[in-house]
Amino acid sequence: MARKLSSDRTLFAVTAALLGIGLVMVWSASSALAQENHGSAYHFLVKQMLWASLGLVIMLAAIRVDYRKLRQRSVVFGLMGAATLMLIVVLFLPTLNDTHRWIRLGGLSFQPAEFAKLAMVVFLAYHLERKSGRINEFIPTLFPALMLLGWFAFLIFIQPDLGSAATLCLIGMALLFVAGLRLRYFAVLGLLAIPVLYQAVMGAAYRRDRIEAFLNPWSDARGSGYQIIQSLIAVGTGGVTGVGLMEGHQKLFYLPYPYSDFIFAVIGEELGLIGATAVIAGFLLFLWRGIRASWKAPDDFSRYLAAGLTMEIVLQALINISVVIGLLPTKGIPLPFISAGGSSLVMTLLSVGLVLNVSQHAD
Repeated sequence: MARKLSSDRTLFAVTAALLGIGLVMVWSASSALAQENHGSAYHFLVKQMLWASLGLVIMLAAIRVDYRKLRQRSVVFGLMGAATLMLIVVLFLPTLNDTHRWIRLGGLSFQPAEFAKLAMVVFLAYHLERKSGRINEFIPTLFPALMLLGWFAFLIFIQPDLGSAATLCLIGMALLFVAGLRLRYFAVLGLLAIPVLYQAVMGAAYRRDRIEAFLNPWSDARGSGYQIIQSLIAVGTGGVTGVGLMEGHQKLFYLPYPYSDFIFAVIGEELGLIGATAVIAGFLLFLWRGIRASWKAPDDFSRYLAAGLTMEIVLQALINISVVIGLLPTKGIPLPFISAGGSSLVMTLLSVGLVLNVSQHAD
């Protein structure tokens, strides 16, 4: 008799907990700004709840659909084609904040870069399984993987969005590492990436300003260093126990984007070290259960799929938190499950659904 399939309950529980924390903190961080700018303190909360509801429906659907359908050639290349089409189309749409990152349909908006990350992980899982035993051969294995990463990264970079392009490449490198690529390849790729990254940063004045602000934010406290200074003030003010939920002051027109990019700073101020540590612990637990699902997966495709999607989520959380506490230059990478944002939340929950799907088949 076939065994009953059951998803990882711990992984599901930590996902629900992080999502719940996100809804509460979006409400706390955005209510004052929403009232001022939109005439309703519930503006961002209602939008986030709608996106969360849609994301949960998609997550549950992803759990029920057999993940092995994703390894079909038509599905893999269909996802790649759709991602490429969206990344090209968005370049010809009107700008938002001087960038071409969003496809807007009425009151809804979607960021193609989020979909490209999922498509890239699915392709690499498919490709690396097919090349099993030949992982360290350049032409049949590494070259196609690097071509896809480079193509997607280029289309995202010219939006312009260097942070998302770099994150995409890091996710790809992490997945190649899991597949067993030799370290000497990473050393060569790292050396080749240095001049490319240097030119990308130094070729734009606003990126140079961000690096200078990262090294010494007080040199331009009212300009390029403003965001990180306000973020550090928020985190430092919270102390161990925080000033209390809804009682933070930095979110009141001081901290930029307190409900999205810098929501972890609001957590640090209102919930203190205890609350911030609890969120970090949640992501560490998520990492453990996701890697566990990958380790126990029944085949290489599902192993790479679960590992790639898990690292995609955790790596973005690491980058966001590092920016908020001043360990990385300022970059608008959302905190998964918690930051306000529709496309990011929906794609994150879809990714969780696929990991939970794989966990059902764990050996």
